[in-house]
Amino acid sequence: MPDPLSRRHAAGVVPPDQAPAPEPTYAERARTLIHLGRVGALSTISRKHPGWPFGSVMPYALDDSGRPLFLISSMAMHTQNLEAEPRASLLVNQLDGGADPLGAARLTLMGEIAKVPAEDADAVRKIYLSRHENARYWVDFEDFAFYRMEVADLYFVGGFGVMGWVTAEDYLQSEADPLAEVAPAIIEHMNKDHSGSLLLLAKAFTGVEADQATMTSVDRLGFHVRLKTADRVRGVRIAFLVQVRSMADARKVMEQMVRLANDRVT
Repeated sequence: MPDPLSRRHAAGVVPPDQAPAPEPTYAERARTLIHLGRVGALSTISRKHPGWPFGSVMPYALDDSGRPLFLISSMAMHTQNLEAEPRASLLVNQLDGGADPLGAARLTLMGEIAKVPAEDADAVRKIYLSRHENARYWVDFEDFAFYRMEVADLYFVGGFGVMGWVTAEDYLQSEADPLAEVAPAIIEHMNKDHSGSLLLLAKAFTGVEADQATMTSVDRLGFHVRLKTADRVRGVRIAFLVQVRSMADARKVMEQMVRLANDRVT
């Protein structure tokens, strides 16, 4: 089983007497990223030009284990490539990564892609159409079929200086972060209505005083804040008091932390 907490990340500011705030593992972050996505870049090995990679825009869904599922036509070049050589990779990148794409998270999955067996087709069809409703217009065309990637290895990049290989076993045993769907709403709310509380939390839990604070990410274990002072911009990681699994949990724990922070700094 993967280590439940990972510290293989770019470090923020941490007081000398304080352990780094725990973070999700790369495997968990990879599952979260691919869960939130809908479309990736599929690279197959060209049949026409042996040994050369061939890139395609590729919608995907995920089965319960996190294996990518594709609905592709036998007439498509990437399908013809896969019939000759099943080894391929799928690149998925963070959609809201900001102005610099190199600062955004991305994930490359490597594995072999093959047609889904007949006994699994109904279950895969249900999963795929729940993710790509418009595909119902061509899902029953004779030249279309479902394919699945058996993941062999993965490479995750979380941003500048945050990167590493993830084993297929760790990835398949991990789950997407429970806050994945609601994280944007939490971030927007905190930045719009509680920037003062973020400054207070940063001071109380990391020892950093700043003029401006912006929450940049949140997960079940904690959140990142970008702090601006007169002379620099820095990032800090603040751990939740307990793990949270919903927006309601996050609100309750944040309120507790603000009260505790007030007690610490007054």
